[in-house]
Amino acid sequence: MKIENKTMDEERALYGCDNVEVVGCRFEGPADGESALKECGAVSARNTFFDLRYPLWHDRSVTLEDCEMTANCRAALWYTENITAVRTAMHGIKALRECANAVIKECDIKSPEFGWFTDGIRITDSTAVSEYFMMKAKNIAARRLDLKGKYSFQYVEDAIIIDSKLDTKDAFWHSKNVTVENSIVIGEYLGWFSKNLTFKNCTIIGTQPLCYCKNLKLIDCVMQKTDLSFERSEVYAVLREEIDSIKNPYKGVIRVPSVGEVIRDDIKAKCKILLDRSLKRAAECR
Repeated sequence: MKIENKTMDEERALYGCDNVEVVGCRFEGPADGESALKECGAVSARNTFFDLRYPLWHDRSVTLEDCEMTANCRAALWYTENITAVRTAMHGIKALRECANAVIKECDIKSPEFGWFTDGIRITDSTAVSEYFMMKAKNIAARRLDLKGKYSFQYVEDAIIIDSKLDTKDAFWHSKNVTVENSIVIGEYLGWFSKNLTFKNCTIIGTQPLCYCKNLKLIDCVMQKTDLSFERSEVYAVLREEIDSIKNPYKGVIRVPSVGEVIRDDIKAKCKILLDRSLKRAAECR
């Protein structure tokens, strides 16, 4: 069934439809109806405007291309599997939750509480402004993601993030099995209580990062304005530039050209800190 250039505002306008193609349509109007495409299978929407609540719940296979979901389009995609969104504005709160197998390309996300409890999400070439972004999600792959917000990636599991910029405070708390590569990570209190968190060739900026971590790894990273780092953590790090201060890391080895201050006032702080000026020279030759 193909529907073109139609405006719909009634409750459950296309409820339970299978193989429905929506082109150039608008879900808006005075009736203010909810759940326009709930319980549908094989939904395709192109150049379509969503301004009503809960449009895509409990669906099986959804493709969105060049669509707009406004701030009024709350909780747009819930309990839905096999989603592809391309060049789509996702601007409603809680735009994606408890979904499976979502692919997001070239999208503009402005959505607090985006992606909660989602299993299997791939984001590429997208921007996001969000608080609590991706909380308790798992099986995440992101490339060229530009994120701004707070409390991002908390409790996530099995994630890889590459070539991205993450400007987000309190990120990766309680995360497990996360790797971040070739990225810039800005924000206070990064990665506390994480397990198996790895940074490769990253720049990390912000106070009191990476405390209470288990099996934390930093490979060829730069840490700027990062005072009181690694408190009570198990850490294995190779840093290319001086770090402001290190406080009471419990286990592991940190290799660094120089340290502004090392604080050891906890008898359990047994991590080795090795000063190696050749690391800085090697970085300068790159």
